[in-house]
Amino acid sequence: MNLAKALGSVGGLTLVSRILALVRDTLQATYVGAGFASDAFFVAFRLPNMFRALFAEGAFSAAFIPMFNRKVGPDDDLDAGLDFAGRTLAVLFPVLLVLTIAMIVAAWPLTWGLSGGFHRQHPTPAQFAFAVTLSRFTIPYLMLISLASLLGGILNSLQKFWVNAAAPVLLNIAMIAALWFFHGHDAYQTARAQAISVTVGGVLQLGWLMFACHRSGASLKLRRPRMDDDVRRLMKLIVPAAAGAGAAQINLAISTALAGYLLSAGSISFIYYADRLNQLPLGMIGIGLGTVLLPVVSRLLSSGKDAEAMKLQNRGMELALFLTLPATAAFIFASEPIVRGLFQHGAFSAADSVACAWALSAFSIGLPSYVLVKVLTPGFYARADTRTPLRLAVYSVGVNLIGNLILIPTLGHFGYGHVGPPLATAIASTVNVAMLYRTLRQRGHFAVDDQLRRRAPRLAVAALVMGAALVVVTPWVDPYLTRSLVRRGSALVVLVGSGAAVYALACFVTGAFGVADVRAILQRRAQTA
Repeated sequence: MNLAKALGSVGGLTLVSRILALVRDTLQATYVGAGFASDAFFVAFRLPNMFRALFAEGAFSAAFIPMFNRKVGPDDDLDAGLDFAGRTLAVLFPVLLVLTIAMIVAAWPLTWGLSGGFHRQHPTPAQFAFAVTLSRFTIPYLMLISLASLLGGILNSLQKFWVNAAAPVLLNIAMIAALWFFHGHDAYQTARAQAISVTVGGVLQLGWLMFACHRSGASLKLRRPRMDDDVRRLMKLIVPAAAGAGAAQINLAISTALAGYLLSAGSISFIYYADRLNQLPLGMIGIGLGTVLLPVVSRLLSSGKDAEAMKLQNRGMELALFLTLPATAAFIFASEPIVRGLFQHGAFSAADSVACAWALSAFSIGLPSYVLVKVLTPGFYARADTRTPLRLAVYSVGVNLIGNLILIPTLGHFGYGHVGPPLATAIASTVNVAMLYRTLRQRGHFAVDDQLRRRAPRLAVAALVMGAALVVVTPWVDPYLTRSLVRRGSALVVLVGSGAAVYALACFVTGAFGVADVRAILQRRAQTA
C-alpha cells in the first residue's frame, strides 16, 4: 500500500475541510468576536465536537473496523461484513435516539458542566438560558455523526477513504452559509444561527454517506434490534476506545470548563480559536494517518504480517514528524502574525489577537504528540485492545487536570491565565504518547527502525531553521496583515510560503531527505498514474 498516496487523498480533503473551518472561524470572529455570545456558542459546539472526535475519528472506528474486516476475511466476503454492520445499526439507532432525547432534556446541567457555569462572567439568567438553548440546537448532531461514523467505517474498510473524508466539508459549508446569509444585527442572533447550522450540517453528512454506501453496494436497512455476541463485544470495545482515542478531546473539555469557571469573558473564545488553528495540521495529518493505518494494520496483522505492520507504522511516524514539526515551529515562532492575519477584523481586536496567539503557541507544543497518538493507537486497536489506551488516557486526563489547577492561577498572576489550559493539554498529550510508545515497545509490537532514528532529529533541526526564518520574515509582512481580505491573505501566503521553502531546503541540507527519496516518490507516482 502507498501510505503517502492514501494519506494524500484523506489529508487533502481534510485540509479542504479545515480551510473551510478557518473561513468559518474568521467569519465567526468578524460577526461575533470574543465575548459571552461566542463563549456560549463554543460551549454548545464543544459537545458535538467531542462526539465527532470520539466516534467519527476515534472510538467507533477503532472498535468497528477491525471486527468488520475480520468478518469480511481474506475471501472478501462483503455480505458477512454488512450483516454484522446491519446488526450493529439495529442496536445503535435506538440507543442513540434515547441518548439524544435525554441530553436535550438535561441540556441545563450539561451546559453548566461544560462551561463551569461561566462563573467569572456572572451571566444573567437570560444569558445562561441562551447558552442552554444553543446546546439544545446542537445536541442532535451527536446522533447524526454517530450514525455517519458507522457508514464511514464501512467505506474506510472498503478503502474508499476519500468519501468519508469529504463528509466534514458539508458541515463547514452549512456553518459558513449560516454566518454569511443569516448573521444578525447582534452577536446573539448570529450565534443562534450558527448553532442551528450544526445539526443541519449533520443531516447533510449522514445523507452523503448513505448515498455513497448505496453506490458502493453497501446499503444497510433497519431491522429489529438484537444484542448478539458480536454486537455485545463491539459495545464493550467502544466504551474504553472512546476514552482512549478521545483523550485530547476530554482534556480540552476539562480545560474549557475550568476556563469558564476561573477565567474572564473571552477566554473560552481565545482557547477555541487557538485550538481551531492547531486542528488544521492535526486534521490533515493525524486524523488522515489514523484513518488509513487502522484498517490496513488490522488486515496485515490478521494475515500474520507483523513485520510489515510495524514497518508501516514506522513510515507513518516518519511522515507525521515530517509534516507536523514545521507546523509546530510556525505556531510557536509566528503565532501572532498568523492569528492577526486570520481573525483580526470586525469584532476581533488587536488585544484579542495577542491573547489568542499565546494560547496557540501553548497548544502547538503538544502538536507532534496529538498526531503521534493517531499513529500509535492503531497498534492497539488492530489487536482488539482498547483497554490499554483507555488506562493510559486516564493517566493523561489526570495530568491535564492537575496541570490546569496549577497553571491557570500561576500564569493568571501575569495576566496569561487563559494560556494555562492549552499548556496543560499539550503536556498531558505528550505524557500520553510517551506511555503509548513505551507500552508498544515493551510488548514487542513497535520498534523504531534505523531510517526513522536517523531522520527524526534532522527533521527537528530543519523545523528550527524554518522557525528562525519566520522570525526574520515577520517584520516584513506584518504591516500587511490587517485591513482587506486580499491584503491579509497575500501576506499570509508570503509568510507560510517562505517558511515552507526554507524547511524544504533545510531538509535537504541536514540530510533528512535526499534526492533519492524524491526520485523514489516520483517513480511511485509514475507507476500508479
